[in-house]
Amino acid sequence: MSEVIAQYGFLLLGMACLFAFFMAWGVGANDVANAMGTSVGARAITIKQAIIIAMIFEFAGAWLAGGEVTSTIRSSIIDVEAAGFDERPELLVYGMLSSLLAAGIWLLIASKYGWPVSTTHSIIGAIVGFAAVGISLESIMWGQVSSIVASWIVSPLVAGTISFCLFMTVQYLVLSTKDPFANAKKYVPYYIFLVGFVIAMVTMVKGLRHVGLEITFAQSTAMAIGFGIITMFIGVFMLRRIPEPSSDKMQNQFSSVESVFAILMVFTACSMAFAHGSNDVANAIGPLAAINSVVQSGGVFETESALPMWILLLGGFGIVSGLAIWGYRVIATIGRNITELTPSRGFAAELAAATTVVIASGTGIPVSTTHTLVGAVLGVGVARGIGALNLSTVGKIFLSWIVTLPVGALLSIIFFFIFQAAFG
Repeated sequence: MSEVIAQYGFLLLGMACLFAFFMAWGVGANDVANAMGTSVGARAITIKQAIIIAMIFEFAGAWLAGGEVTSTIRSSIIDVEAAGFDERPELLVYGMLSSLLAAGIWLLIASKYGWPVSTTHSIIGAIVGFAAVGISLESIMWGQVSSIVASWIVSPLVAGTISFCLFMTVQYLVLSTKDPFANAKKYVPYYIFLVGFVIAMVTMVKGLRHVGLEITFAQSTAMAIGFGIITMFIGVFMLRRIPEPSSDKMQNQFSSVESVFAILMVFTACSMAFAHGSNDVANAIGPLAAINSVVQSGGVFETESALPMWILLLGGFGIVSGLAIWGYRVIATIGRNITELTPSRGFAAELAAATTVVIASGTGIPVSTTHTLVGAVLGVGVARGIGALNLSTVGKIFLSWIVTLPVGALLSIIFFFIFQAAFG
């Protein structure tokens, strides 16, 4: 048994719980806005409604599909054998504590200024930092890190292209026609099917794999088609309740058309929140599960460890509290400050982001929800002309993305040596 673990085990575990809650709070304050920002910006729901929806569905996602088994080394960034954790398990504990604290502090700073940054990249940057300097450069799987860096460019481009194409179809089939309201009622059921299908795929491919359900990609697709059809019937029923425009004036027509798309956006907001909660809670609780496993076993290193329910609850509560207290800051950036969103534009952006996540999950490419959603909102803006974009805001967002990995790494290195000096 490691002397450090034997002497300070429960103090280290207590610190890990505190830091994991802090990190989950940061995920709630920053990352949850990705699921809600477009819906709020498009005025389909208010910020208060967004927070209530997210609190319910993020927590449900984290609780129901947040993970039965979690890998103690997040995203396979560290080579266990090269790192030598078998001999010195306390190094893993210091590293994971440093990663949680570093990523949490960066998310706090980013949320304060309303920058939508990637929580996944924050924690990965932090883990790479402590491993490179505190252990060895050979202990890092550089191939994995380079694929993550490549996803910075690929995911926003893919999401932006899909949202651009989606919005152009809305423009062609509905908005630019002589009778936009009639065409909205005609074509929106097909968009509703698409939303149902894609969101079900997000949940099954990115979410339910955590609960130990072995569902193949083909089975996921078949179930998602069924869910899409059910969603379409619900949507058709809801569309009947939207009154005909009071006159043939185009302004009244467009107002009614946007009411049709607003129904879609409420549904996408709920579903994206569930999928996000089930997936991204792991960024906060993965390192905590690793520390818990090492402490409970008295310093024995295990590559995989069972995930106790209390850890899942801690992550869920952290996400919800972060969203409720500070979530509105990043919601404003994504929803209002990049480009002006209406329900039809917001729907195109949200569906494009979800589709990109599904494609990436199916092909095993690591992507960031934040990057895909910002790319999708940019795509909708470009569809209206480059002048529709707030280039100053876009520049600040890109800069915050670039500095996320090095800032997370630098903070993590500093904390790693502090913990090593404090505990030996």
